[in-house]
Amino acid sequence: MTERPLSGDSIAINRRYLDHLLVESRIVGAVRPKTECVLFGHSFTTPVTTGALSHLQPDMKTFAEGAKKAGAACFIGMGPCEELEQVLQTGAKVIKIIKPYADPEEIRSRLACAEKNGAIAVGMDVEHSVNVRDDQDSFVAGYQMKLPAREELEQWIRSTKLPFVIKGALSVRDAVTCAEMGCAGIILSHHNGLMRWAVPPAMLVQDIRRAVGDRLTVIVDGGIEDGYDAFKALALGADAVSIGRPLMEPLKESGARGVAETIRAFTGELKAMMLRTGSPDVKHIDPAVIHPVSW
Repeated sequence: MTERPLSGDSIAINRRYLDHLLVESRIVGAVRPKTECVLFGHSFTTPVTTGALSHLQPDMKTFAEGAKKAGAACFIGMGPCEELEQVLQTGAKVIKIIKPYADPEEIRSRLACAEKNGAIAVGMDVEHSVNVRDDQDSFVAGYQMKLPAREELEQWIRSTKLPFVIKGALSVRDAVTCAEMGCAGIILSHHNGLMRWAVPPAMLVQDIRRAVGDRLTVIVDGGIEDGYDAFKALALGADAVSIGRPLMEPLKESGARGVAETIRAFTGELKAMMLRTGSPDVKHIDPAVIHPVSW
């Protein structure tokens, strides 16, 4: 195995961790696995969701159409209400992730748009509120961000009828806090390396699951490169995984079909691992099939 340097690059660290998780075979008496799952009260054919991407080519509507074709949940990121309306008109089941804008009206209007147009959940990627190299609030796409206090997050959670998700939780402490605030779920993410030396999201899943039980839907985001990575995260206790970068080129090259085919390929690889480990469905994968090794 080629060793990757631990330079503080959280993407490389995450890859190194996933590569050191090996899987044992339990093929004797195995059955054909099922990948259907329920997220935020809605059924999906796969636990592989889209990442909360923004500003994609050709457009976000095509992105959502691909998720729908694959039977997958569709997370989307920044964008105006008009774009969200077009995305939801595809019939995709969409979770809108909202930036931590300094202007509360920007948050309020996006929450209202999501409710009005039929999103199945909303959320906020709190880790995008501050800069990478200092403690100052950041600017994203020309918008001023603000690190929200707990009281402010609780206010936004109470202000919507939709399930609320925090993206960027990356500790047991944050997971417990999210559960206490009334969140429906968390997305374990370092936002594509935004935090240096970040703990790999999948590394935390078992501890978080023990701490919060079934109070939160737990989604692993970042560095899931195939269905085999997805299996490892699910085996450790995640309810779903998100993929972003693997969808970008297929979207450009083949539109909705490319997105759907990629998600289906990930799901096929996931099924292969489930079959070979005697895992009948995504809720019954024995974490003992995972063996961390150090070489």
